[in-house]
Amino acid sequence: MKLNLPPFVDHILKTFEEVGYEIYIVGGAVRDILMKQTPTDWDFTTDANPKIILSLFPDGFYDNKFGTVGITNPKETKKDKFGKQPVYQITTFRKEIGYSDTRHPDKVSWGKNIEDDLIRRDFTINAIALKRIKDQEFKIIDPHQGQKDIKAKLIRAVGNPEKRFQEDALRMLRAVRFSSQLSFSIEKKTFESIKKNINLIDRISWERIRDELLKLLAYEHNADGYIMLKQLGLAQKILPEVEKGFGVEQKSPKRHHIWDVGKHAVESLRASKSTDPIVNLAILLHDVGKPIVARTQADGVITFYNHEIIGASITRKIAKKLKLSKKEEEKLVTLVRWHQFSVNENQTDKAIRRFIKNVGFQNIKAMLELRVADRLGGGAKETSWRLEKFKQKIKEVQKEPFKITDLKVNGQDVMKNLELHSGPIVGKILEKLFNEVVDKKVKNEKEALTIRMKEIKETLANS
Repeated sequence: MKLNLPPFVDHILKTFEEVGYEIYIVGGAVRDILMKQTPTDWDFTTDANPKIILSLFPDGFYDNKFGTVGITNPKETKKDKFGKQPVYQITTFRKEIGYSDTRHPDKVSWGKNIEDDLIRRDFTINAIALKRIKDQEFKIIDPHQGQKDIKAKLIRAVGNPEKRFQEDALRMLRAVRFSSQLSFSIEKKTFESIKKNINLIDRISWERIRDELLKLLAYEHNADGYIMLKQLGLAQKILPEVEKGFGVEQKSPKRHHIWDVGKHAVESLRASKSTDPIVNLAILLHDVGKPIVARTQADGVITFYNHEIIGASITRKIAKKLKLSKKEEEKLVTLVRWHQFSVNENQTDKAIRRFIKNVGFQNIKAMLELRVADRLGGGAKETSWRLEKFKQKIKEVQKEPFKITDLKVNGQDVMKNLELHSGPIVGKILEKLFNEVVDKKVKNEKEALTIRMKEIKETLANS
């Protein structure tokens, strides 16, 4: 087959070819090429050992026992969907022996050929290699019929699925993630093997589980992916807190909901337009507190008082379990804690300011995405005139100062214009100015504030 490669990929291949080493393109890039999609990740395998790879690419980094050297393109400014600079991974042919902990091979040895390398891979669609013959001409190496499975849209384990999952239990999550990412089905024997071996996931670190979960949540068909996790029994292992919502009824008099808590969470996720995995995780978790606080009143109305507060507490525990970064944890908890905000036509600017302070400027867009998904997941329309008016008021209020440093004057201006030395009175004047700007008693303009600060000084002097 003929390929027109990106310049840096071509440079990598030529660097090995010119010194007589074998080099193959492998993994997701090959799958993408065969599916006529643009590759986003480039992986390679070679008969050169890591020491030789580093001699060819001195700026590469190698800190593992698996023979993988990572290199970056210094001219590349484009980030991947997770905001990171793409890493091109070059791995020495290898064989893996024994997986006593179902996570890492007990022994890694260098393989002799490409076939040795491909047989250790997880799924047939990822066990295909491309070898350059000349110029833009490439040969396809496909010993496990991965091309056939791509055409059939199947995720199939290489060889014996039992053995593949016992080697590395994370592959069970990867199967679901690939199914969601590519809209493929999981082949029957592979599917049944996952169901049989779900307890193996207990041995996998939460960091690795987190990475697969967040990747899944970033894809368009993430709700289908979660349903598959549920069908396999993996959801109960990873997010038992969400699973508790299934069967917790919400439909009752005076309630608009049509689904139970768990189904609503999944349908809200399905309705999400966000590609941010943290936002989508918040959507999945936003009602996680409801099963604990659910009550049915004498008139049949089901209530969930303070579910957002309880949910935020549960969400923080989940964030710590998944070992999210501090920034990710705070964003996730904030979205769950404040998702139950009120929207009505009579809200004052002060109410809008409280909403913005609670949510944070940086999370306003994410919170509105959650609200829209929540509405759609509950059977309501995407928006309403009240919500649109609320959005407009948020834009207007954001133009106003939110802290003293947002004023058009500062402490130096106060001291200069009022002939004051630094001291508490300067802070009092600034605070008074700020409050009056917020209350719209004076405009946040330098001239108006200068006039007003003089009046405030006189008032303070006479009090």
